[in-house]
Amino acid sequence: MACILTVDDSLSIRKMLSLTLGSAGFDVVQAVDGFDALEVADQHNFDVAVVDVNMPRMDGYELVQKLRQDERFRFKPILILTTESSKESKMKGREAGATGWIVKPFDPQVLLATIDKILS
Repeated sequence: MACILTVDDSLSIRKMLSLTLGSAGFDVVQAVDGFDALEVADQHNFDVAVVDVNMPRMDGYELVQKLRQDERFRFKPILILTTESSKESKMKGREAGATGWIVKPFDPQVLLATIDKILS
């Protein structure tokens, strides 16, 4: 089964993502911010990343850019999961290299359907 890297500074969101993705059969590895995510990504070969935008130390846009600079992650799907929904924010995410965008609060079925779609 695919491995999903989730990155969010909110414990409740990380728990919800872990429950949703884990119950669907995915392996889940988690990080609390961008710096942590880069360390976790070095240790785990993930298939999809789900990244929050507003995090301390390194935001989601910078994390996506750094992952895209690494040959191992250049073509991995990266979804941004955030409360931000403006056209400008989505454009900034695309420019950083994000594959897609899901707005919080998220519908677990929409998240799973989106991940299934980008993995097929």
